[in-house]
Amino acid sequence: MYDTTTAIPATPTVAVRPVALPAPGRGQDLHVRVTAPTAGRDLPVVLFSHGATLTMDDYAPLADFWASHGFVVVQPTHLDALGLPPDDPRTPHIWRIRTDDLTGVLDHLGTIEAEVPGLAGRGDHDRVAVAGHSWGAQTASTLVGARVIDADGAPGESMADPRVSAAVLLSLPGTGGADLSALAAEHFPFMSPDFTGLKAPSLVVAGDRDQSPLTVRGPDWFTDGYRLSPGATDLLTLFGAEHGLGGIQGSHDTRTTDESPERVALVQRATLAYLRTALGLDDAWPTARRALTAAGEPLGRVDSK
Repeated sequence: MYDTTTAIPATPTVAVRPVALPAPGRGQDLHVRVTAPTAGRDLPVVLFSHGATLTMDDYAPLADFWASHGFVVVQPTHLDALGLPPDDPRTPHIWRIRTDDLTGVLDHLGTIEAEVPGLAGRGDHDRVAVAGHSWGAQTASTLVGARVIDADGAPGESMADPRVSAAVLLSLPGTGGADLSALAAEHFPFMSPDFTGLKAPSLVVAGDRDQSPLTVRGPDWFTDGYRLSPGATDLLTLFGAEHGLGGIQGSHDTRTTDESPERVALVQRATLAYLRTALGLDDAWPTARRALTAAGEPLGRVDSK
């Protein structure tokens, strides 16, 4: 296993939850979890969007790792985690409310920092990335330019936010239409992305055994965001990985079918390296990419544009 973090020693972290943010029109406040280093200044920020039915308390393997290596990580709990009934008037718009959750976090970064002891004034609001897993990856992608195709077949409005400079998209759902299964077409019609406007530097991470019930295609469905967007510069394909990419959701989620500490460690280090380079901190990503290519028994493969 290569290690891209040897020059970046891990530091102690602090986590605070829930921090409540006002969210007019949402029906209830937006609750977030904040994980940050206890020391350091000019800390870049990562917003993380969870997968379906998960919460701000999941994905500790990523949030804790990124924070211990110099990032402020903010994780909102989206409304789908609260079990909205199908007849709730918010349900048809829940994918859009997810994006609004992330922009709401951006609007209140100062407030969020003030709620964490010792964090106020230490975040670098000019270096912000967005990340997400599964449905959360689609949510994250809308902040860097992906759009949802309307019922008439035209791409909807752009919800890209200029405050976001880069993205890490884990198990990102692919194109809709004929590629969706009957299940997805009925319950998740908004999983019909247009990636042509996704222009911010982005890393897509996919498992080569991720066979989803949402698509009639195979694992390559999760590589569409890389193939079809101008901004997705790199694709990390994990060998033998399914939807959980080895267990990045953490111990709270028992649905991981491909548990592998080695895969999780690879995702931790590769995403950290990509974030550091995409946000202009150093050249960790090219170094990590070369190391993975040179590994005798690699756990994955990187394709780059």
